[in-house]
Amino acid sequence: MQKNYLELLELELDLLNKAAQALRYSCDRCNQIGVKDVYSQDEQEKFEALTGRFARLSDILIQKTFRLIDAIDLDAEGTVRDRINRAEKKNLIQSASEFIEVRELRNEIAHEYIPDAIVVIFEKALLKAPLLFDSVERVQRYCERYGQADVK
Repeated sequence: MQKNYLELLELELDLLNKAAQALRYSCDRCNQIGVKDVYSQDEQEKFEALTGRFARLSDILIQKTFRLIDAIDLDAEGTVRDRINRAEKKNLIQSASEFIEVRELRNEIAHEYIPDAIVVIFEKALLKAPLLFDSVERVQRYCERYGQADVK
């Protein structure tokens, strides 16, 4: 395995951990607020930070980390769905179908502009965030087990 890949993987894992910490912080704050029909401006801002961090972490996992692990493992590129299916086979995620839902939610976050629909997205992000946290832990174990990086 090329040294460049290992160095890049260590950087990606650091980025992944920082993004997970930021999302955890937002989840804690938003869980204290709770799901509502109407939010104050301050509460809405906290939930918007949550959804932005959710989208960012899911992108880091799917678009960067899974792709890099596939490259290290000499797996073919393929589609996002292919990458998610391989992640399930490698036990980087618990369920490909659940992670497809994460990806769809990420797309909703990026393209939703109707205020009433955004409230539903807030709730979904809170419910799906544990899937991302679980995947971060699985990625770390995978990388440790196969000696792909010094996971801190």
